[in-house]
Amino acid sequence: MSEPNPGPAQGPGSGPAPARTAAAAKASGGRGRRERSPRGGIRGREGLAGWLFVSPVIVVLGLFLVVPILMALWVSLSDWNGQGSPFSSGVHFAGADNYEQIVTKPGLAQSDFMTSLRNNAYYVLFVVPLQTALSLGLALLVNGRRLKGKGFFRTAYYFPAVTSSVAISVVFLFIFSSSGVVNSLLAKIGVDGPAWFADPRGIIHLALGALGMNTDAPPSALADTTVGGLSLWDWISGPSIAMTAIIALVVWTTAGTFMLMFLAALQDIPLEVEEAAEIDGTGRWQRFRHVTLPMLKPTLFLVLTLGLIGTWQVFDQIYVMSKGAPAKTTLTPAFLSYQSSFTDNEWGQGSAIAFILFAIIVAMTLLQRFILRDKDEARAKAATRRAAKAARSGSGPTTGAA
Repeated sequence: MSEPNPGPAQGPGSGPAPARTAAAAKASGGRGRRERSPRGGIRGREGLAGWLFVSPVIVVLGLFLVVPILMALWVSLSDWNGQGSPFSSGVHFAGADNYEQIVTKPGLAQSDFMTSLRNNAYYVLFVVPLQTALSLGLALLVNGRRLKGKGFFRTAYYFPAVTSSVAISVVFLFIFSSSGVVNSLLAKIGVDGPAWFADPRGIIHLALGALGMNTDAPPSALADTTVGGLSLWDWISGPSIAMTAIIALVVWTTAGTFMLMFLAALQDIPLEVEEAAEIDGTGRWQRFRHVTLPMLKPTLFLVLTLGLIGTWQVFDQIYVMSKGAPAKTTLTPAFLSYQSSFTDNEWGQGSAIAFILFAIIVAMTLLQRFILRDKDEARAKAATRRAAKAARSGSGPTTGAA
């Protein structure tokens, strides 16, 4: 007699399919409900509470920062003359006309703007390296182990930075006057000092003249070729003597602030690192170049960035000491923007100059960040991005030069 078919074998833990499905759904549903964050209660309102706490700052920044910037952008694209509201019906959209007047169309507006760019470019070229090198040197000096009275020197070096720039500018006017201290000291060594704020000649032209070149009759290739309304001979003039005095003032007043930044970074370097490098037989210059300077790279980037922004925005020293004179050799974009708006009532051009200056500062900052980037870290991030892309495409990890 045949035995009844027992049916398919069932493994341990197996049971009826509907029962298992219901149990699994119940278990997974319970876990899903437990894992889901509650919408109510204290934690559910944390996001709302956070927005409520930061809302006053957002409102203040919106009213006094974002809204004025948007209004200035509209003014740069309109024909507003400063009378009434810039949003009145009498103000018309001018498009890029204000930008074309100062950048591409030949005329006085373009010539003044290009002159201000040339002056400010030389100003940046001299001030940023000098103030960075001086502040780093002062920080290394104050951070020395054998120096006594460090507190006094820190205060003395930083004191010009907390003094009113207007007051210091007035003092420098007396120092660099025709009968001032600087010319008196030069006279003692047999040098006839220049009329600092009345001489429009550039220092590169003066150096070429000292080497024997006739600066009154420059080469025709330089004098006849114009870029932006200025001849190449004017572009390579260098900072004027008046601008040189302003450069000396700014370097002296800003070095103390950046010195404190470098000093804080130097004091964060572990003493064991320098001692290990000294035990390895490295000299003082080698330790500075291969140990100290690489560890100061973030602070160096900060100092260069702040210096770059500050030098492109220079205004108060120009306003107090020269107002663009002599012969517009100390004219800067920031002062030209003020002059175009408040003196000439060309508010559209003044706002356009301000936004072009903003674009220059952003571009220079990004370029500086690219130059000072950590190349090893950049390669590691690029390799990580390539590996993630390969994993998403299913091709597996890629190998290559990191």
